[in-house]
Amino acid sequence: MQPFSIAGMQLDLPAHGDNIDQMERKLDLLQSLYPWVQMVVFSELSPFGPSLARAQEIPGPTEERFREMARRHSLWLLPGTMFEKEGDHTYNTATVLDPDGEVVGRYRKQFPFRPYEEGVEGGEDFLVFDVPDVGRFGVSICYDMWFPETTRTLVSMGAEVILHPTMTTTIDREVELSIARASAAINQCFFFDINGVGEIGVGKSIIVGPYGDVLHEAGSAEELIPLEIDLDRVRRSREFGLRGLGQPLKSFRDRRVHFGIYAEDPSEHLSKLGPLTKPTRGTRAGLRGEEEPS
Repeated sequence: MQPFSIAGMQLDLPAHGDNIDQMERKLDLLQSLYPWVQMVVFSELSPFGPSLARAQEIPGPTEERFREMARRHSLWLLPGTMFEKEGDHTYNTATVLDPDGEVVGRYRKQFPFRPYEEGVEGGEDFLVFDVPDVGRFGVSICYDMWFPETTRTLVSMGAEVILHPTMTTTIDREVELSIARASAAINQCFFFDINGVGEIGVGKSIIVGPYGDVLHEAGSAEELIPLEIDLDRVRRSREFGLRGLGQPLKSFRDRRVHFGIYAEDPSEHLSKLGPLTKPTRGTRAGLRGEEEPS
C-alpha cells in the first residue's frame, strides 16, 4: 500500500476581492482538524475570483504568501489558480508548491472557456511532478478536461493522480461529473476535481478512483475534503486491468491505428463549424445546416 492524503478545499469565496486571508484561515483550520493531510488543492481562481483586473505577474507577492503557507504547514500546496499578466498576454495559471515552499512548477490553462473566458490566452506546456516515495501527479484546469487529449498526455507522461481545480458556476456541472469519472476510468488514475461554491461555483467537487469509482462527491455548501488515497490502486489497475477487466492504457500503447484527425490542419467538417463566438439572440447557426453570416 502506498498511501497519500490530499484535501480539496470547496470554499465560498467572493468573486471580486482579495481572498488570500480567507484561504489562509481555512488552511489553518484544515491543518488543526486534520494534521495528517499532506497536500491541499483549492479551486480555480480562488485568490481573486474571475477578475482580469486582478491579473498580476508571477512570481510575485501573492505566490510568495502561498509559499510561506506551504512552508509553515509543511505540505504540498496547489492554491487554485489566478490570472497571470505577462506583457500583453493574460493566462490562467496554477502554481504547485512543495513542503519547503519551493515552486515545483507552474501550469497555464490550455483551454480557456471559450467564448466566455475572454481575454485569456491558452498555455502550451504540460505539468507533471513527483512526490518522492509516493508517485507522479499531473495538473489540469477546469475546461481542460473537456479535451481528453490533455488527460491522456499527462498520463502518458506518467501521472497517476490528476489535480484539477475548477470554477464551474454553470448548468453543465452534471456533465462534468461524468467526464471526471470517465477520465479516471479511461486513464486508470485518481482524479481530483475541486470546485468552489457561492459566487465562484456550484460545488459538487468530485474525487474519483482509478476504477471510475466515486470516492467522494461534495454537495453545494462549503466542504473541507480530506481523503487518503492508495496509489498502489493505480498501479494494480494498470497492470491487472480495471476491475480485472479492460486494460485501456496498454491497449492504447499497443494500437496499430494512426489518428489522422490530430493532423495540424483541421478536418473539412471541423472547418465548417463557424467562428468561436458567443451566441446572440436569434442565432441560427447549426439549424438545418445554416451558417451565421460573416
